Amino acid sequence: MDRASIYDTVTAKIIRDLESGILPWTKPWKSGVGKAGFSFPANATTGNTYSGINVLLLWLHGSEQGFPTQRWLTFPQAVEAGGHVRRGEKGTQIVRAGTYTPKGEKVRAAEEGRDASVVPFLKAYTVFNVAQCDGLDAAITGIEAPDIDPDRDLPRVEAADRTIAATGVRFINHPDKAFYRPADDVIAIPLMAAYTDPINWYRTAFHELGHSTGAKHRLNREFDRFGTEKYAREELVAEIAAAYLCAAHNIVPTVRHADYIGNWLEVLRGDSKAIFQAASLATKASDWILDRAAKPEALAA
Repeated sequence: MDRASIYDTVTAKIIRDLESGILPWTKPWKSGVGKAGFSFPANATTGNTYSGINVLLLWLHGSEQGFPTQRWLTFPQAVEAGGHVRRGEKGTQIVRAGTYTPKGEKVRAAEEGRDASVVPFLKAYTVFNVAQCDGLDAAITGIEAPDIDPDRDLPRVEAADRTIAATGVRFINHPDKAFYRPADDVIAIPLMAAYTDPINWYRTAFHELGHSTGAKHRLNREFDRFGTEKYAREELVAEIAAAYLCAAHNIVPTVRHADYIGNWLEVLRGDSKAIFQAASLATKASDWILDRAAKPEALAA
Protein backbone atom coordinates (compact mmCIF):
# COMPACT_ATOMS: atom_id res chain seq x y z
CA MET A 1 0.00 0.00 0.00
CA ASP A 2 1.25 3.51 -0.72
CA ARG A 3 1.38 6.19 1.98
CA ALA A 4 -1.92 7.82 0.97
CA SER A 5 -3.73 4.47 1.05
CA ILE A 6 -2.37 3.66 4.50
CA TYR A 7 -3.45 7.04 5.86
CA ASP A 8 -6.91 6.66 4.33
CA THR A 9 -7.40 3.07 5.54
CA VAL A 10 -6.41 3.75 9.14
CA THR A 11 -8.33 7.03 9.36
CA ALA A 12 -11.46 5.39 7.94
CA LYS A 13 -11.30 2.75 10.67
CA ILE A 14 -10.86 5.35 13.42
CA ILE A 15 -13.78 7.36 12.02
CA ARG A 16 -16.03 4.27 12.00
CA ASP A 17 -15.17 3.63 15.64
CA LEU A 18 -15.81 7.24 16.66
CA GLU A 19 -19.14 7.25 14.83
CA SER A 20 -20.04 4.15 16.86
CA GLY A 21 -19.09 5.89 20.10
CA ILE A 22 -15.86 3.89 20.45
CA LEU A 23 -12.55 5.62 21.18
CA PRO A 24 -9.59 3.37 20.32
CA TRP A 25 -7.47 4.71 23.15
CA THR A 26 -10.01 3.75 25.81
CA LYS A 27 -11.90 0.73 24.42
CA PRO A 28 -9.35 -1.90 25.53
CA TRP A 29 -10.22 -1.34 29.16
CA LYS A 30 -14.01 -1.51 28.84
CA SER A 31 -14.04 -5.26 28.46
CA GLY A 32 -10.59 -6.40 29.47
CA VAL A 33 -9.50 -5.08 32.87
CA GLY A 34 -6.40 -6.96 33.93
CA LYS A 35 -5.95 -8.44 30.43
CA ALA A 36 -4.14 -6.81 27.53
CA GLY A 37 -5.34 -3.30 28.25
CA PHE A 38 -2.95 -2.53 31.08
CA SER A 39 0.23 -2.68 29.01
CA PHE A 40 1.77 -0.93 26.06
CA PRO A 41 1.99 -3.03 22.90
CA ALA A 42 5.54 -4.38 22.54
CA ASN A 43 7.45 -6.61 20.21
CA ALA A 44 7.71 -10.03 21.84
CA THR A 45 11.22 -10.74 20.59
CA THR A 46 12.95 -7.35 20.88
CA GLY A 47 11.00 -5.98 23.84
CA ASN A 48 10.68 -2.62 22.09
CA THR A 49 7.36 -0.87 22.63
CA TYR A 50 5.37 0.43 19.68
CA SER A 51 4.60 4.13 19.42
CA GLY A 52 2.34 6.64 17.68
CA ILE A 53 -0.57 5.33 15.65
CA ASN A 54 0.60 1.72 16.15
CA VAL A 55 -0.30 1.88 19.85
CA LEU A 56 -3.90 2.77 18.98
CA LEU A 57 -4.13 0.14 16.24
CA LEU A 58 -2.80 -2.67 18.44
CA TRP A 59 -4.85 -1.66 21.48
CA LEU A 60 -8.00 -1.61 19.37
CA HIS A 61 -7.38 -4.87 17.52
CA GLY A 62 -6.15 -6.62 20.66
CA SER A 63 -9.36 -5.66 22.42
CA GLU A 64 -11.59 -6.66 19.51
CA GLN A 65 -10.00 -10.10 19.40
CA GLY A 66 -9.84 -10.53 23.18
CA PHE A 67 -6.12 -11.27 23.20
CA PRO A 68 -4.73 -11.81 26.74
CA THR A 69 -1.49 -9.97 26.03
CA GLN A 70 -0.04 -7.01 24.16
CA ARG A 71 2.98 -8.90 22.83
CA TRP A 72 3.29 -8.94 19.05
CA LEU A 73 5.71 -10.23 16.42
CA THR A 74 6.04 -10.71 12.70
CA PHE A 75 5.64 -14.06 10.94
CA PRO A 76 9.44 -14.46 10.47
CA GLN A 77 10.09 -13.51 14.10
CA ALA A 78 7.72 -16.26 15.27
CA VAL A 79 9.62 -18.80 13.18
CA GLU A 80 13.00 -17.49 14.38
CA ALA A 81 11.77 -17.83 17.98
CA GLY A 82 11.05 -21.52 17.42
CA GLY A 83 7.29 -21.26 16.94
CA HIS A 84 4.81 -20.49 14.19
CA VAL A 85 1.62 -18.58 13.48
CA ARG A 86 -1.36 -20.93 13.48
CA ARG A 87 -2.94 -21.65 10.12
CA GLY A 88 -5.87 -19.36 9.37
CA GLU A 89 -4.87 -16.62 11.81
CA LYS A 90 -5.19 -13.07 10.45
CA GLY A 91 -2.54 -10.52 11.32
CA THR A 92 -2.83 -6.86 12.30
CA GLN A 93 -1.54 -4.20 9.95
CA ILE A 94 0.67 -1.51 11.45
CA VAL A 95 3.03 1.01 9.89
CA ARG A 96 6.65 2.08 9.94
CA ALA A 97 7.69 5.60 9.04
CA GLY A 98 11.16 6.67 8.04
CA THR A 99 13.27 8.35 5.39
CA TYR A 100 15.70 7.19 2.71
CA THR A 101 18.21 8.79 0.37
CA PRO A 102 17.49 8.07 -3.32
CA LYS A 103 20.13 6.21 -5.28
CA GLY A 104 22.86 8.53 -6.52
CA GLU A 105 21.64 11.45 -4.38
CA LYS A 106 24.70 11.37 -2.11
CA VAL A 107 27.02 11.63 -5.10
CA ARG A 108 25.04 14.48 -6.68
CA ALA A 109 24.85 16.32 -3.35
CA ALA A 110 28.61 16.02 -2.84
CA GLU A 111 29.26 17.31 -6.36
CA GLU A 112 26.92 20.26 -5.78
CA GLY A 113 28.23 21.00 -2.29
CA ARG A 114 24.95 20.47 -0.46
CA ASP A 115 23.40 18.03 1.97
CA ALA A 116 21.82 14.95 0.44
CA SER A 117 18.02 15.10 0.25
CA VAL A 118 15.93 12.48 2.01
CA VAL A 119 12.49 11.20 1.06
CA PRO A 120 9.93 10.21 3.71
CA PHE A 121 8.20 6.85 3.46
CA LEU A 122 5.39 5.02 5.22
CA LYS A 123 5.37 1.23 4.98
CA ALA A 124 2.63 -1.10 6.12
CA TYR A 125 3.47 -4.49 7.58
CA THR A 126 1.73 -7.24 9.50
CA VAL A 127 2.20 -8.46 13.07
CA PHE A 128 0.54 -11.26 15.02
CA ASN A 129 -0.29 -11.51 18.69
CA VAL A 130 1.63 -14.25 20.52
CA ALA A 131 -1.78 -15.73 21.36
CA GLN A 132 -2.09 -16.51 17.63
CA CYS A 133 1.09 -18.60 17.72
CA ASP A 134 2.10 -22.07 18.87
CA GLY A 135 5.48 -23.36 19.97
CA LEU A 136 6.76 -20.14 21.51
CA ASP A 137 8.75 -20.25 24.72
CA ALA A 138 7.23 -18.72 27.87
CA ALA A 139 9.98 -16.09 27.79
CA ILE A 140 8.50 -14.89 24.48
CA THR A 141 4.81 -15.10 25.36
CA GLY A 142 5.31 -13.54 28.80
CA ILE A 143 3.16 -13.86 31.89
CA GLU A 144 0.47 -11.26 32.31
CA ALA A 145 -0.11 -9.48 35.59
CA PRO A 146 -3.09 -10.64 37.69
CA ASP A 147 -6.35 -8.79 37.46
CA ILE A 148 -6.10 -5.34 39.03
CA ASP A 149 -8.88 -3.06 40.14
CA PRO A 150 -7.21 0.35 39.77
CA ASP A 151 -9.90 2.04 41.84
CA ARG A 152 -8.82 0.00 44.87
CA ASP A 153 -5.16 -0.54 44.07
CA LEU A 154 -4.06 2.71 45.68
CA PRO A 155 -0.31 1.96 45.81
CA ARG A 156 -0.39 2.17 42.01
CA VAL A 157 -1.52 5.76 42.25
CA GLU A 158 1.53 6.67 44.32
CA ALA A 159 3.58 6.15 41.17
CA ALA A 160 1.25 8.56 39.36
CA ASP A 161 1.81 11.12 42.11
CA ARG A 162 5.57 10.85 41.62
CA THR A 163 5.22 11.27 37.88
CA ILE A 164 3.05 14.36 38.25
CA ALA A 165 5.43 15.92 40.76
CA ALA A 166 8.45 15.20 38.58
CA THR A 167 7.10 17.37 35.74
CA GLY A 168 7.45 20.50 37.86
CA VAL A 169 4.17 21.87 36.48
CA ARG A 170 2.33 23.93 39.12
CA PHE A 171 -1.16 22.76 40.14
CA ILE A 172 -3.76 24.99 41.78
CA ASN A 173 -7.22 24.13 43.12
CA HIS A 174 -10.34 25.17 41.24
CA PRO A 175 -13.89 24.64 42.57
CA ASP A 176 -15.45 23.16 39.42
CA LYS A 177 -13.16 23.29 36.37
CA ALA A 178 -10.00 21.66 35.09
CA PHE A 179 -7.79 23.37 32.51
CA TYR A 180 -4.21 24.22 31.56
CA ARG A 181 -3.42 27.94 31.40
CA PRO A 182 -0.47 28.62 29.08
CA ALA A 183 -0.12 32.28 30.16
CA ASP A 184 1.39 31.33 33.52
CA ASP A 185 2.00 27.61 32.92
CA VAL A 186 -0.51 26.47 35.55
CA ILE A 187 -2.94 23.57 35.76
CA ALA A 188 -6.18 24.24 37.62
CA ILE A 189 -8.11 21.22 38.86
CA PRO A 190 -10.74 20.49 41.55
CA LEU A 191 -9.63 18.88 44.79
CA MET A 192 -9.56 15.10 44.74
CA ALA A 193 -12.29 15.11 47.40
CA ALA A 194 -14.61 16.68 44.83
CA TYR A 195 -14.50 13.58 42.65
CA THR A 196 -17.02 10.81 43.18
CA ASP A 197 -14.28 8.38 42.23
CA PRO A 198 -10.81 9.65 43.29
CA ILE A 199 -9.15 7.85 40.38
CA ASN A 200 -10.75 10.40 38.06
CA TRP A 201 -8.49 13.06 39.53
CA TYR A 202 -5.50 11.30 37.98
CA ARG A 203 -7.23 10.89 34.64
CA THR A 204 -7.98 14.61 34.60
CA ALA A 205 -4.49 15.56 35.77
CA PHE A 206 -2.88 13.51 33.01
CA HIS A 207 -5.09 15.13 30.38
CA GLU A 208 -4.10 18.61 31.51
CA LEU A 209 -0.44 17.58 31.79
CA GLY A 210 -0.74 16.48 28.17
CA HIS A 211 -1.73 20.04 27.30
CA SER A 212 1.11 21.48 29.38
CA THR A 213 3.74 19.73 27.27
CA GLY A 214 2.72 22.00 24.40
CA ALA A 215 4.18 25.06 26.16
CA LYS A 216 6.85 26.93 24.17
CA HIS A 217 9.62 25.91 26.59
CA ARG A 218 8.60 22.24 26.33
CA LEU A 219 7.39 20.74 23.02
CA ASN A 220 6.10 24.00 21.56
CA ARG A 221 2.70 23.13 20.10
CA GLU A 222 0.30 25.80 18.95
CA PHE A 223 -2.75 26.53 21.11
CA ASP A 224 -5.94 28.23 19.91
CA ARG A 225 -9.32 29.31 21.18
CA PHE A 226 -12.24 26.97 21.86
CA GLY A 227 -14.21 25.88 18.82
CA THR A 228 -11.39 26.09 16.29
CA GLU A 229 -9.85 23.20 14.38
CA LYS A 230 -6.51 23.73 16.14
CA TYR A 231 -8.28 23.50 19.48
CA ALA A 232 -9.92 20.20 18.47
CA ARG A 233 -6.56 18.84 17.33
CA GLU A 234 -4.89 19.78 20.61
CA GLU A 235 -7.71 18.18 22.60
CA LEU A 236 -7.21 15.00 20.61
CA VAL A 237 -3.49 15.03 21.45
CA ALA A 238 -4.14 15.59 25.17
CA GLU A 239 -6.83 12.89 25.31
CA ILE A 240 -4.60 10.28 23.70
CA ALA A 241 -1.59 11.35 25.81
CA ALA A 242 -3.72 10.93 28.95
CA ALA A 243 -4.62 7.40 27.85
CA TYR A 244 -0.94 6.58 27.32
CA LEU A 245 -0.05 7.98 30.76
CA CYS A 246 -2.89 6.08 32.40
CA ALA A 247 -1.67 2.88 30.75
CA ALA A 248 1.85 3.53 32.04
CA HIS A 249 0.48 3.71 35.60
CA ASN A 250 -2.09 0.89 35.41
CA ILE A 251 -4.96 3.35 35.64
CA VAL A 252 -7.98 2.66 33.45
CA PRO A 253 -8.49 5.59 31.07
CA THR A 254 -12.00 6.83 30.40
CA VAL A 255 -13.54 9.25 27.92
CA ARG A 256 -13.87 12.55 29.74
CA HIS A 257 -14.52 14.65 26.71
CA ALA A 258 -17.17 12.78 24.74
CA ASP A 259 -18.61 16.12 23.61
CA TYR A 260 -15.50 16.68 21.49
CA ILE A 261 -16.14 13.60 19.35
CA GLY A 262 -18.05 15.65 16.76
CA ASN A 263 -15.17 18.10 16.44
CA TRP A 264 -12.66 15.24 16.15
CA LEU A 265 -14.72 13.60 13.42
CA GLU A 266 -14.76 16.85 11.45
CA VAL A 267 -10.96 17.05 11.68
CA LEU A 268 -10.41 13.40 10.73
CA ARG A 269 -12.81 13.52 7.79
CA GLY A 270 -10.98 16.55 6.45
CA ASP A 271 -7.45 15.23 6.95
CA SER A 272 -6.53 11.54 6.75
CA LYS A 273 -3.18 12.25 8.41
CA ALA A 274 -4.68 13.92 11.49
CA ILE A 275 -4.93 10.80 13.69
CA PHE A 276 -1.34 9.85 12.80
CA GLN A 277 -0.15 13.33 13.75
CA ALA A 278 -2.19 13.36 16.98
CA ALA A 279 -0.90 9.93 18.03
CA SER A 280 2.67 10.95 17.27
CA LEU A 281 2.36 14.19 19.24
CA ALA A 282 0.68 12.31 22.11
CA THR A 283 3.60 9.87 22.20
CA LYS A 284 6.05 12.77 22.42
CA ALA A 285 3.96 14.40 25.16
CA SER A 286 3.71 11.27 27.29
CA ASP A 287 7.39 10.50 26.72
CA TRP A 288 8.34 14.00 27.90
CA ILE A 289 6.40 13.45 31.13
CA LEU A 290 7.60 9.90 31.76
CA ASP A 291 11.22 10.84 31.03
CA ARG A 292 11.11 13.39 33.84
CA ALA A 293 9.67 10.83 36.20
CA ALA A 294 12.50 8.45 35.29
CA LYS A 295 15.15 11.15 35.47
CA PRO A 296 14.11 13.96 37.86
CA GLU A 297 17.27 15.89 36.96
CA ALA A 298 15.70 16.46 33.52
CA LEU A 299 13.51 19.11 35.15
CA ALA A 300 16.25 21.61 34.58
CA ALA A 301 16.15 20.97 30.83
